[in-house]
Amino acid sequence: MLRDWELWAGANHVLQTHGDKAPLHVAEQLGALTLANDQAGIRAWQAIAERIVQLTSHRAGARLQ
Repeated sequence: MLRDWELWAGANHVLQTHGDKAPLHVAEQLGALTLANDQAGIRAWQAIAERIVQLTSHRAGARLQ
């Protein structure tokens, strides 16, 4: 599993690269990993997706819990 800072860096990179289409990119990655039955990859991208939600919620002015 990736370290926490690597997951945050990955989430930030996906947002900077894909912008509003970041969720679509994550879904595509998860789909490909599911077809490949790559459980470690799926867990990593799920963790990145959680961080993207946190980052975008924070950027939209919502409070983080």
